[in-house]
Amino acid sequence: METVENQYLLLTPGPLSTSRTVREAMLKDWCTWDDDYNKGIVEVIRQQLVALATAQDGYTCVLMQGSGTASVEATIGSVIPADGKLLVINNGAYGERIGQIAQYLNIAHHIVELGEVAQPDMQALENILAEDPAITHVAMVHCETTTGMLNPVAPVCELVKAHGKVMILDAMSSFGGIPLDVGALGIDFLISSANKCIQGVPGFGFVLAKQAELEQCQDRARSLTLDLYEQWQCMEKNHGKWRFTSPTHTVRAFYQALQELLAEGGVEARYARYLSNQQILVDGMERLGFRCLLDKSLHSPIITSFYSPAHPDYDFKTFYHLLKEKGFVIYPGKVSNADCFRIGNIGEVYNQDIHRLIDAIGTAMYWQHDVENSTPAGTQEPQA
Repeated sequence: METVENQYLLLTPGPLSTSRTVREAMLKDWCTWDDDYNKGIVEVIRQQLVALATAQDGYTCVLMQGSGTASVEATIGSVIPADGKLLVINNGAYGERIGQIAQYLNIAHHIVELGEVAQPDMQALENILAEDPAITHVAMVHCETTTGMLNPVAPVCELVKAHGKVMILDAMSSFGGIPLDVGALGIDFLISSANKCIQGVPGFGFVLAKQAELEQCQDRARSLTLDLYEQWQCMEKNHGKWRFTSPTHTVRAFYQALQELLAEGGVEARYARYLSNQQILVDGMERLGFRCLLDKSLHSPIITSFYSPAHPDYDFKTFYHLLKEKGFVIYPGKVSNADCFRIGNIGEVYNQDIHRLIDAIGTAMYWQHDVENSTPAGTQEPQA
C-alpha cells in the first residue's frame, strides 16, 4: 500500500502536522475490551501523562472522547457542585468559551473580562476572591491561542490556593510543550487534548486531576456522557476500559506520539524546539515588515498573531492560498478589534521548516512588487 505524504505543513494550534510513524500507528484495529488495548495502551498513556505533569503523588488521569472542548465541558460540568460558583479569567475566545459552558450548564459564575490583549491583574483578582466568598472554583486558559498570549499561571495559582479555591487550568495548547508542574503549582484539574503539543491526532482529550478533589465529584455531573467522575471510575475499576466506545485508532496514535515525545528528550526538549521555531518566525516576519499583535513579553512558543498588511490589495484568502500552494497552511485571525492572522509552529515542525516558510512568505506577498523597497507590511492598528 502506498503511503500518502502530506502536501503541506499545518502551521496551526492543532490539529497539527504529525510524524509518519504517528499516522502509521492508526493502521491496526483494536478491540476495546482487550487487555492489549486497555492495559497495554490506555493505562500506559494515563501513567505517562501523570508522570509528565508532576513527580508528586496524588494525581490521576482521565481520558475523554471528543474534542478538547468536550473535556473542558466535562470538567466544568462535573467538578463544580450545585452550590458552587466559578470565577472565569477571560482574555480570549477560549476563556469566553468556559464562561459559555458555565452559562449553558446553569452554573453560577463571574467572568473577569480582560479583552484580548491584556493579562489578569493580580490585585483585581485578589479583590474579587476576597469580596465574593461564594466563589469555589477558578478557571483560566494557559495559552490563549486567540492571540498567542501565555497567561501568568504561577501567580494566579498561588492566589487561588491562598484563598482555598479549586484551580482549573485549560492547558489545551500548552501541555507537553511548555514545562509545567501541576503538583508544585497546586493545579487541581488540568485539561488538554491529544492533537496539540504531544503531537497526536484529534479524537479525545484528557484531564489530569488531583485525586482527592476528583473523589468528591460523584453525582455532580450535569451530563451522562461527560461525567468525568464516572469515566475515571470505569477506567480505574476496569484497567483502562472506557465507559462508551473509545477512539481506538486515535488512542494508539497518541501512544506512539508519547513515545516520540520521550525520545525527543521530553517536555523540555520539545519546548526548546518550539521556542526556537517561534523566535525564527518572529525575526523572519519582522524582516519582511510584519508586526506582532502582542508585545514579545506576552508571547507563547505556540502560535503568534501578526497584523495584516494595510495595503488595499491585501486579502487573507488570496495570501492563504498562495502559501498553501507553496506547502504551508496558516490560520486566520480571531481577535475582534484588530485585523490580523496567526501562524503556529508546534507539531512535527522544525527550524528548517520555519526558514522555508519565511522564504515562501517573502515570495507570496503579491501586494508588493518590491518587498525590499516597500513600506512595512504589517501596519494595521487595533480599532479604538
